[in-house]
Amino acid sequence: MKKLTHLTRSSLILIVFFGLDKVVAFVRTSIIARQFGRSTELDAFNVANNVPDLLFALISGGAMTMALIPVLSEVLAIKGRPAAWNVFSRVANLAFVVTGVFAIIVAVFAEPLVSARLGIAPGYEAVQRALIANLMRMNLIATLIFSISGLVMGGLQANQHFLLPAMAPLFYNLGQIIGALVFSPSDPYSIGPLTLPAMGLGVHGLVYGVILGAALHLGIQVPGLIKYQFHWTASLKLDEGVLKVLKLIAPRVVTMFTIQLIFIVRDNLASQLPLVGAATILTYGWFIFQVPETLIGTAIATALLPTLSEHAAQNRWVEFRDTVDKGVRIMLALSLPVAAVIAAGLRPLVAAVFGFDDIGTTMLTWTTRIFLLGLAGHTVLEVGVRAFYAKQDAIRPMVASILNTAAFIIFGVVVIRQMPQWGTNGIALVGLAYTAEAIFVMWWLNRQLEGPSITGGSSLVRGMLATLVGGASTYLLALYLPGGAIITALVGIIIGGLIVLPFIWKEVRLLFNL
Repeated sequence: MKKLTHLTRSSLILIVFFGLDKVVAFVRTSIIARQFGRSTELDAFNVANNVPDLLFALISGGAMTMALIPVLSEVLAIKGRPAAWNVFSRVANLAFVVTGVFAIIVAVFAEPLVSARLGIAPGYEAVQRALIANLMRMNLIATLIFSISGLVMGGLQANQHFLLPAMAPLFYNLGQIIGALVFSPSDPYSIGPLTLPAMGLGVHGLVYGVILGAALHLGIQVPGLIKYQFHWTASLKLDEGVLKVLKLIAPRVVTMFTIQLIFIVRDNLASQLPLVGAATILTYGWFIFQVPETLIGTAIATALLPTLSEHAAQNRWVEFRDTVDKGVRIMLALSLPVAAVIAAGLRPLVAAVFGFDDIGTTMLTWTTRIFLLGLAGHTVLEVGVRAFYAKQDAIRPMVASILNTAAFIIFGVVVIRQMPQWGTNGIALVGLAYTAEAIFVMWWLNRQLEGPSITGGSSLVRGMLATLVGGASTYLLALYLPGGAIITALVGIIIGGLIVLPFIWKEVRLLFNL
């Protein structure tokens, strides 16, 4: 049997654990949805996450981690692990201090951030806005923990270690489940012979679960630091390595701000809809969409980044281009039919997992389907953006993200003003701006690389054929198979997925030979 390549093993590790994480996340989401329903409290919890998430993304999450991995990979290849950990320590110290300062500012100005006309949720009543501000302040504790934990993920991935970082989100979800089952309920919760105590904290208990999850997210990665002989340097000195990270992070901060701004604008628009639970519908629709996006796009692209960074650092541009090309072909061939198959069999599963009323189930189903229209664009964007960061070029992804966000805001305002009857579907439809961004990023990348353009070629054609066959097969099977709706939907999705395999088998084999 042929031995799997390092990239394939890394990708499969990430896919497996990201998949487990999504299973646990569905359990968590189902528990929370059934406890709180389509309610103002659940809307408040979902909206309150936005500014803390923005702070994390700008400082140590997607911003600094994406900038950190290429620099650490370069230092590891040239100077060795002790020098790399020295750079990591200084960056982590700086991230924690900056996060702390901004967390204090956000806590002080929480009310105006929520209530201002251009704030997070100006369309809600005063009581609900006060609750959002309170929950936001509590969430900042988790943000401080993540300011370190997010960088630890990047540090371990730069060392080509993916197992513990892949497990960390799973433990984060476990903490949130404890919050939902123990901290929130007023009555004890029984799981078989086990009866869990109830603390009766309501929606505040969900935030305590987030804090616990953040601590577990960091704790599970500590053995990895020990394995790779991590040594902490108590310094904020801006040495050469740190300056390289900061040079990359400046445009990355702008990029992450624009990405997170989309979520803030989305909830701002949702608060103006005459629908209870609009923000929750958009949050959960995005959550369902993120399952295939994470397993296909994020997992594979995350595994590719350290290798792309090594190719770039050593000027191996032929290998660099070939690696990007393989990634794009895999993304297109897998994501197109997967989106169609999921969309076709989605509704009974949404009803079973979330337990909403018929109106809520219909809203969530169609909102998710519209999000899924952009799955291929999102996954290709994951590879394209990482290709630029591997080249230590953060400017072009920043420009593309600014244009995407501007388009989202403009068309979002048009939809909410001119076509409010579209509801959450209209806001989700505006998210197709990400597909336009992916096309733009790949066009720009092709201009930078020698050799044939990376377009997906025959993989795109096979993916589209698989989409038509798989989507139609899943829909017909779910519609005409005897049995309950949930069973027929699951069987339809499974058989539909098997039917598309012959069309995209070449790309499936490519995944196992990265």
